[in-house]
Amino acid sequence: MDKILSLIEKNPRLSNKEIAVMLDMSEKEVANTIDLYESTGIIKGYRAMIDKDKANAQTVTALIEIKVQPKLSHGFDEVARKISNLSEVETVYLMSGGFDLACMVTDKSFQEVAMFVASRLSPIEGVMSTATHFILKKYKDQGIFFADEPIDDRRNISF
Repeated sequence: MDKILSLIEKNPRLSNKEIAVMLDMSEKEVANTIDLYESTGIIKGYRAMIDKDKANAQTVTALIEIKVQPKLSHGFDEVARKISNLSEVETVYLMSGGFDLACMVTDKSFQEVAMFVASRLSPIEGVMSTATHFILKKYKDQGIFFADEPIDDRRNISF
């Protein structure tokens, strides 16, 4: 992968000037390259990683496994596109293994996820079955650690 992309992926807050210094390039070259990556869709966007537990968000994240009946000449793409267009869905993946697609739904209550699966996801033509898994605790996401180091408050005892 390109060095600029690697740096931006690790820290999207780096300025063009900082990247230029790190890679011994001009600031203009960096800006032009980043503009090209954005306009061609190589860079899809920039996001902050929020620790929802520390922010006291009273929501859940659900990973939903989906078994699909693929359509002739469209495979899984048509159903995946329909699922991707649902406003509640953050992520959709084609999977190998016991199910075909997986999607992530975030920032919803348990009840909202249940209603989403029952009333919006399951009725989609081609969806054969679903299995919903709720994320209980996030330890690491996209290379970022979320779990704090445990504090050992035991005292040394000597005899």
